[in-house]
Amino acid sequence: MIGIFDSGIGGMTVARAVEQLLPDHPLIYFGDIARTPYGPKSPETIVNYSIRNTEFLLEKGATLIIIACNSASSVATTALRERFQVPIIEVISPAVEKAVRISKSGRIGIIGTKATVKSKVYQQKIQKKAPDFEVFSTACPLLVPLVEEGWLNKRETKMIIRRYLHPLKDKQIDTLVLACTHYPLLTELIQARIGKRVQLIDSSIETAHYTKTYLEKHPDLVSPEPGASHTYYTSDSTETARKVANYIFNRPMELIVA
Repeated sequence: MIGIFDSGIGGMTVARAVEQLLPDHPLIYFGDIARTPYGPKSPETIVNYSIRNTEFLLEKGATLIIIACNSASSVATTALRERFQVPIIEVISPAVEKAVRISKSGRIGIIGTKATVKSKVYQQKIQKKAPDFEVFSTACPLLVPLVEEGWLNKRETKMIIRRYLHPLKDKQIDTLVLACTHYPLLTELIQARIGKRVQLIDSSIETAHYTKTYLEKHPDLVSPEPGASHTYYTSDSTETARKVANYIFNRPMELIVA
């Protein structure tokens, strides 16, 4: 069974992409709505939450874990891999691979939470693969709360995105990594404000493709089941969370509080 966790509902964009690519693979999701957002929290706290989330998924039968949270991926991946004896897939490496492959100018922008940007993990991974590339990062701490509140097309959200992206437009980037799994829900607003010439990298989609390839190489890890079940847990329940979940999957979603 594929286990996926995130700080809230944003990681459901990863789960949706995995569902679409691997519909016959059973999936279990945990969204830590009660503690969202992770981005402003200390690395120690994020690691602690990530360990708890992973333990929950393993208890439910997960045999592979996807960290569907860039903040947790940036600071907790090593700790989880050292602690648990199951494959741990993070959302950063697949996005980096795609960004390096498609950027023509070698000028890549990163938008993410404070924790992700402070870690410099994207910059390090990109420049390890392409030393001549320039990476420009901007923390966007208000975007996760706006998504969690369902403010996906509000005037205030558009104004905040424009403010965050302005420095990156000045850097003349040709590729922008959405380094938070909440951000794909704002893709249209981001694209309109960064410009059509800039290619957006959705870490959710790239992670799903990476997971599919990984399972093709390790077919015994998660056995396909026709009509496989997909179960979604959260640490809290709100009407807004249910509405956003329904929007992400375009179907009524049952969110089980655990």
